[in-house]
Amino acid sequence: MVDHSAGGDADRNVTRRTVLVGSALTGITAVAGCLGDDGDADVPDPTTIESEQVCDNCTMDIVDYPGPVGQSFYEDPEEILDTDRPAQFCSTRCTYAFRFDHEADHEPLVTYVTDYSSVDYTIDTDGDDPEISSHVEAESFAPISELTLVVDSEVEGAMGASMIGFSDADDAADFEAEYGGDRYEHDEVTQELLTSLM
Repeated sequence: MVDHSAGGDADRNVTRRTVLVGSALTGITAVAGCLGDDGDADVPDPTTIESEQVCDNCTMDIVDYPGPVGQSFYEDPEEILDTDRPAQFCSTRCTYAFRFDHEADHEPLVTYVTDYSSVDYTIDTDGDDPEISSHVEAESFAPISELTLVVDSEVEGAMGASMIGFSDADDAADFEAEYGGDRYEHDEVTQELLTSLM
């Protein structure tokens, strides 16, 4: 026969404690889901890149070229761009180059690049090298910190050697298996890696 009198209150305390801990963890998770790539809440949503917008790193017309594009939101963009819009880029390479050039004084609130897991992309094989389609609509972007990048595959973008992002790691692995390159996470991208692609 089991004596429940001694353990009854303990069982209730453990259950109550478990519920309280679970509730606290749920609250922390909910708050974390609202954070940007540097941990700040309420980051801006991506915008559609308009025609005739030039790259803020290299001045090429963004919509005229293939491949992934990017945009970075800064707390005070006028200090960097003399305008209040996000910095916008013709390629992931230019996105990172701009970040690296300005990171000492201006850390972006959030940086977005094309998420090829979320778009119906095409590979154009008519030229010398295959090129991946460009997608500039707001809904085609994802935070760069959430993407797996396939770097230096045989598929090119606006600046030649590309950094193509996928929110689904399996999509990145499949793309790498078909087109080569190497997979990197956002925090593995360095100035040295970027320089090696030029």
